[in-house]
Order: sequence, then C-alpha cells, then structure tokens
Amino acid sequence: MKLTILGGGGFRVPLVYGALLGDHAEGRVDRVALYDRDPARLSAIAKVLAEQAEGVPDAPAVTAGTDLDEALAGADFVFSAIRVGGLDGRADDERIALAEGVLGQETTGAGGVAYGLRTVPVARELARRIALRAPEAWVINFTNPAGLVTEAMAADLGDRVIGICDSPVGLGRRIARLLGADPAAARIDYAGLNHLGWVSGLWVDGRDELPGLLADRDLLGSFEEGRLFGADWLQALGAVPNEYLHYYYFNREAVRAYREAEQTRGAFLRDQQARFYAEAGRPGVKALAAWDRTRAEREATYMAENREAAGAGERAEADLESGGYERVALALMRAIARDERARLILNVRNRGVLAGLDGEAVVEVPCVVGRGGAVPERVSPLPAHAAGLVASVKAVEREVLAAAEHGSRAAALRAFALHPLVDSVTVAHRLLDGYAAAHPGLSYLR
Repeated sequence: MKLTILGGGGFRVPLVYGALLGDHAEGRVDRVALYDRDPARLSAIAKVLAEQAEGVPDAPAVTAGTDLDEALAGADFVFSAIRVGGLDGRADDERIALAEGVLGQETTGAGGVAYGLRTVPVARELARRIALRAPEAWVINFTNPAGLVTEAMAADLGDRVIGICDSPVGLGRRIARLLGADPAAARIDYAGLNHLGWVSGLWVDGRDELPGLLADRDLLGSFEEGRLFGADWLQALGAVPNEYLHYYYFNREAVRAYREAEQTRGAFLRDQQARFYAEAGRPGVKALAAWDRTRAEREATYMAENREAAGAGERAEADLESGGYERVALALMRAIARDERARLILNVRNRGVLAGLDGEAVVEVPCVVGRGGAVPERVSPLPAHAAGLVASVKAVEREVLAAAEHGSRAAALRAFALHPLVDSVTVAHRLLDGYAAAHPGLSYLR
C-alpha cells in the first residue's frame, strides 16, 4: 500500500515512519511519498527517515518531492499534517492575541480561529485535489485545528476523511493504568470536540471504574490531568476533561502565565525547529540523533505554562508518553485495509451521536473501525455545561467555515466575537485587523 504524507517535511513525520517500520504484516504500507512545499525541510526529514530505516530490510520505500499530483497518484491513504503559515504564523497568532489579553493557542481561542481561517481554504483545495487524483484513498487528518479542518475536508471527501488526535488516547491510557486496567481492554466513554472533550467513564469487564478514581484524592494527584485541574474541580465535574479545557476553566491563570513567559510556545518551537533543520541539513550530521534530542525537549516542555499556572510542577516520566498519534494512524490504516475491527477515539461526522449538533458536525468520540471506515458509537449524554460549551465552539467553527467559503469578513468577525474566550466585540475587531495585517493568507476576507 502507498501512504502519501502532506506536510512531509514536518517535524513529526519520523514518528509516523517509525510506526510503519514496526509493521511487518501482509498488506502493510510499503511505499511512502512525502510531499512538501519546502525542499530544505523535506530533505532534512528524508535524511532522518533514511537513518531510521537502516538495518530494516523491509522498510517502506520513501520518495520525497514538491509535486502534489505525483505524490497523490496511486495513494491508498493520505496523511494530512500541513501547517499553513508555518511556525512563524503560529508565533504571530499567539503574539497578537496575548497583546489583547486573550488566549492565542493554535487550536483554542483567538489563535485557533486565526489558524482555522487561513488553513481551511488550503485544506479544501487539498481535499478537491485528493478527490480528483486519488478518489479511492482514505484521508487521515492531523492538521490543526483537527476537528474544524476535518469538517472542512468532509465537504469534498465525505466519510473518507477521518481526523485523529493523540490527546484523548493518552488521557484514557493514563487513567486505565492508574486503575490497574489494561488500556487495550478498557472502554473509554469520551465525547466532545477535538481538544474539547471529557472522559465520563472507563469500563472494565462491564464495570465503570472512573468513580473509584474520582473518589481517591491521592490517585487524582498522581497523573498530569489531576495535577493540572486539581482534585476539587475533577470531583465537582464528575469527569476528567481533556487537558486543553484548562484554557477554559482556568483562563485568567493561563493567559497570565503565557503573557509572563519568556517565549510563547509557537516562538519556542519556531526557534527550536529552525536549529534542528539547520543542523540536520549539514553534511555528516546524524540527523536522527538531532531529531531525537529535539523531540525530547519538545515533549518535556509541552503545556509548561499551564502546569506553572496550576502549580503542577514538571512532567512526570509517565506523562511524557503521548497517546501516540502515529500509533492511532497506524491502527486506523490497519483496521480499514485489513478489515481488522478496532475501537478508536476519532474525529468523524456526528450522525446523531451528540444531541444538539447536526449530523454533519464533526465530533470526537469513540468509533468502531473496519473496511467501511469509522462508525461513531453511542456515548453518554454530555451534561448541560459541557453540551453548552461544545455547541458554542461548534458555532464558532461554523463561522470560520462560512468565512472561508464566502470570503466573508463579517463571518470571520463573528467567529472571533462569539468565541467563549474572547470577551468583547471591540477586541474581536482588533484581533481580526491584527491577523489580517500579519497574514497575507487572509487577504481573501472582504
């Protein structure tokens, strides 16, 4: 099978290739095409992959290029991990929002709206090209904001585009291990939108074990989300939120921590990755070793400002293991290609699973996956406070989609102004003006 990776020069591509190297079963991916618009980044990542493949006799063959149609030709799966505007754009998103006293994170708040506004038109064009050049391919979307971009691409690809995220998988795995359960055998009751979901149950042998965790304050203080949100708040909620909900529940503290930080996360990653790509591109440098060092630093500093605001301290070793989006992607591909039934938390069209949202709305819920794709499972109804927040954020996403579809500046303004983390229409006007000035990709808004 052939896998095409859009954004093939991206820093996390070696994670995907590393997962493929461990798959030796019949029907596996044996060809990988990297597509990127930046030849230097593409060359550096291809070098890392070549070093990863050393000593693996059946390593998938890798090609790299800047011709999109050539990369898509014959693809069975397409993995989308693009970053429109690069890390410079992310740093601008954060800077402009923080100057107004609001959150600028890349998927949440004003930064997420800005990123969506410039990414959706590009994602729609890619979806059209995929539908034309590789109509039988399944598309796995990891481009952020993942739920919004998946919904945008679904307009052209239908259910053949599926969004993935490692955050809920990692959360479920941490909870299962705390409770002494096998994460592979536990059934996680999780629902919401991408980066906006809650674990409301963890079932093992027909019994919900989550109430036992919520009743044990020592256990709640022993894992990352417990330290981030605090035992009192988790017990009050009766659920464990996705880590990104810290931006909502502790917004003042998070904004203050980000404003006081020496660098924003985007600026840190921009500078860090610039050093990596420069080093990896030099002759004689062991690119894989340089990549490993950079990745370790990246993981250790993840959400550092939130942990500081919460007094949660440094990340524990167990917290450094993410959900492994590359493993989610591999499991998804295997389930579809080999008709191996798998249960995964994915971003798919709602189809009546979450009340209050229409059938086309992309939600993040457990799904059963097989040859026919991903089918969302029934989940526990969201409590009113969660359902209201989900509906509010989905309405913002719909305004972003409308702005991209019609070039509507008014819709873009509504997206900023209606977001729960933007507290003033006046601020929304200034945000839109600031982002339009910083990003040429928003010139389509009229």
